[in-house]
Amino acid sequence: MGDVVVIGGGIAGIQTALDLANHGIVVHLIEREPSIGGHMAQLDKTFPTNDCSMCILSPKMVEIARHPNIRLYTLSEVESIEGEVGNFTVTIKKHPRYIDETLCNGCGDCIQICPVEVYNRFDAGVGVRKAIYKPQPQPVPDIVIKDPDHCIECKLCYDVCGPDAIREKQEETTIKISAASIVIATGYTIFDACRKVQFGYLTLPDVITSLELERMINASGPTGGKIRRLSNGEIPRSVVFIQCVGSRDMSIDRPYCSGVCCMQAIKNAMLIKEKYPDTDVTICYIDIRAYGKGYEEYWERAKELGVKFLRGLPSNVIADNSGMIIQVENTEKGEVHVLHPDLVVLSIGMGPAVNTESIAARLGIPLEKSGFIQPLNDAVETVATIKPGIYVAGTATAPRDIPDSVSQGGSAAMRAFIDAIRTRSV
Repeated sequence: MGDVVVIGGGIAGIQTALDLANHGIVVHLIEREPSIGGHMAQLDKTFPTNDCSMCILSPKMVEIARHPNIRLYTLSEVESIEGEVGNFTVTIKKHPRYIDETLCNGCGDCIQICPVEVYNRFDAGVGVRKAIYKPQPQPVPDIVIKDPDHCIECKLCYDVCGPDAIREKQEETTIKISAASIVIATGYTIFDACRKVQFGYLTLPDVITSLELERMINASGPTGGKIRRLSNGEIPRSVVFIQCVGSRDMSIDRPYCSGVCCMQAIKNAMLIKEKYPDTDVTICYIDIRAYGKGYEEYWERAKELGVKFLRGLPSNVIADNSGMIIQVENTEKGEVHVLHPDLVVLSIGMGPAVNTESIAARLGIPLEKSGFIQPLNDAVETVATIKPGIYVAGTATAPRDIPDSVSQGGSAAMRAFIDAIRTRSV
C-alpha cells in the first residue's frame, strides 16, 4: 500500500511519476503504446526556445526506465478500478508484444531483415515501418514489437535474432495493482482533418497536417528534416498555414481553442524560413494567441524572419492545372488575397484521448461538454476530481502546451503524494 498509479506515459505522466518516485513513492506507470513519450516524442523543436524536443524528453524517459521506484507497464490498458482513496485496486490488461521483453536487447537486426513495410503511425503516415519495429527512434523500453496483423511469418527475424527473443504466439496477461491514489494523464488525440472536406486533406497530395509537417521537419523523421511536396518530392516555393482546423469551430461542435496551434505554426514557419529562406510562408489566422512567457517576442521574431501573417481564414482549397488556389479575405484591411501555395499545412486541434470516456465512466468522474475530464474546480482545484484520491494532469482536462502540462504533472504528484503518505501512516 502507499503506491500511486499513473495512467498515461506522455510528458505529464512522466513528470508526475518522476516527482513521486523521487519522493520515495512506488509508482506504477501505465502506457497503452509500446513506448512512453507521447506526442512530445514526435516533435522536432519546442517553442519559444526552439530547443530539441527529445533533448528535453529523452533523459526523463531513460530515468523512468532506470528509477528503482517506478514500475513501467507498456502496451497496457486499465480494465477496471475499484475501491477508494488509500485503497484502490487497479486491474490492467497487458497486450502481447510477441517479444520476450527479458531477452530482447534492442539491437534491431530483426528490423533490418524484415521484408514488410507498412504505414507508420508515429510518422503520421509520411514514412513507413517494418512488421517488426521500434515504435520511435528512441523508445523506452528499448525493445522491438512485432505487428501480428502485418507479419507474414517469413521467419527471417527468428533466424537473425541472437537472443531468441521473438515469439510467434503470446497471450494477454492481467495484472492487479493496489494503490493509495491514481493520476490520470491520458493526453489527447489530434483532430481528423478529413472532417473539414473543403480543405482537401487526403484528396490533394500537397495538403498536410501540422503533425505530418512535424515529422517531415524532424531530423530523425522519414525525410531527414527536409521539407518536400508529397506530390513530386520538390521543395515548396510557397507554404500556407491554415489555423484553427478543428478548433473554435461551432459547425463541428468544437468551440474551444486548442491552445498550442498558433505557436506551433509560428515555430514551424520559422524553421521553414531558416532552412529555405527563399520559400514564401504565410499563416492565415483568426487571432494569434501568444499568451505564454516569451511567446509575443517569438511572434515578433517570426515577422523579422519574413513570415507573413494574414488575418482571415479561407473557405476552401481549390486544385487547378497550376497547383492549388486559396482565396481569403484579409479582415484587417478588407482586401481579398489569392494565394497559390505549393504546400498547405492544416493546424489541427486537440481532442480528448480515445480512452478518456471509458476511464471516466469506470471512475464515476464527469466529463466536460468537450469530452475532456472535468476537474473539481477550474480556478482552485485544477488537478482534483469529484472522487477523492483521483487526480488529473496535462491535456486530460483541456488542451495545453508542454510547460503547462509539466506544471500540472508536478501539482498532481504532490496531491497523490499526500494520499500515499497518509496511507502509510495508517
